[in-house]
Amino acid sequence: MKEFLYIIRGGQELYMNNSPQEMQDHMEDWQQWMNTLAKNGKLVGGQPLMNEGKTLIDFGKKTIDRPLAEGKELVGGYLLVKATSLSEAAEIAKDCPSTIYDCSIEIREISPM
Repeated sequence: MKEFLYIIRGGQELYMNNSPQEMQDHMEDWQQWMNTLAKNGKLVGGQPLMNEGKTLIDFGKKTIDRPLAEGKELVGGYLLVKATSLSEAAEIAKDCPSTIYDCSIEIREISPM
């Protein structure tokens, strides 16, 4: 089994227009999806990410405090999953609850060291 990283971007614009109940329902959809991945031995881990961060530039000599990209470029979170192939990892990602908010999911295989 190989490991894959899902980088989940965008969707916040549509999501933020939800009522509190719709937001709660969406979080429950996420819990259910991740529980299913875990039960099937596919989930390694994952977390949502905060919108603020630091960027090191100039060969690591300079640190910039800034909010990160907004809109479709904002990375909202990541997941690590197990799958037999990139194609299987893409199929698993299709069930991500945030796809209804037009997020994108970049899928990258974790390279062995």
